[in-house]
Amino acid sequence: MTDRYAVIGNPVAHSRSPEIHAAFAREFGEDIQYERLLATPSGFVETVEAFRNSGASGANVTLPFKPEAFAYAGVCTARAERGKSVNTLQFESDQVVGDNTDGVGLCRDIVSNLGQPLAGTRILLIGAGGAARAVVGALLDCQPEILAITNRTPAKAQLIVAEMDAKKRFCAVAPAELSTRRFDVLINATSASLTASLPMVPPSCFDKNALAYDMMYGKGLTPFLALAASTGARTADGLGMLVEQAAEAFFLWRGKRPSTGPVLNLLKQNSQ
Repeated sequence: MTDRYAVIGNPVAHSRSPEIHAAFAREFGEDIQYERLLATPSGFVETVEAFRNSGASGANVTLPFKPEAFAYAGVCTARAERGKSVNTLQFESDQVVGDNTDGVGLCRDIVSNLGQPLAGTRILLIGAGGAARAVVGALLDCQPEILAITNRTPAKAQLIVAEMDAKKRFCAVAPAELSTRRFDVLINATSASLTASLPMVPPSCFDKNALAYDMMYGKGLTPFLALAASTGARTADGLGMLVEQAAEAFFLWRGKRPSTGPVLNLLKQNSQ
């Protein structure tokens, strides 16, 4: 019997998850079906319940429903608990297990695909919304020298720091204070790139040979990446993160870890 999975979001038509998981399934000869499900803004639970009750095996969750998925899951993993966010659901006979693969996907892309170490580095995480919350734990696990988080509303960044037990290596920095700081890795976790806006980051933040990473993908050279490039920094979007987090979800569901390099190359070719 074909096992069924889906990505649930709003919007969701742009999602490349079906393409990614189809490639993973081909690698191992797995018999799965993966689709897109559009939920209304207030209809996440109804949509996921209908899918689960139809005999499905699991689901990915994308914007804006990751916090709702966290509340919906009966059991959550430690990494989902840290970020209060779920992007992967496993439907078991008597419960729903929620996990979050975003953080590990981000770190694997930066370290393995882009060749940028995170241990001992100075990292700036820009934004304090759900996307930032989901990756903080994984970034701290990489043992940076310092992880700083900044946000247009400083209190939101300070709240995330207060919730984490890593205060010596994790701090909130107000936008006005960024001009005196320099970082090796700068990660845009805001939605600014969706509207072609620039997050509040001065060019002086980018250290020599810095990596600028925009978690958005498919937006070309975003204002954030353009600013970074003007300082001589390396740039990358979130396509690799998308593939790596999907690989972790596939492993959770199927017990097999797919090769991500060929799939990432395929997506890049199909985007040209």
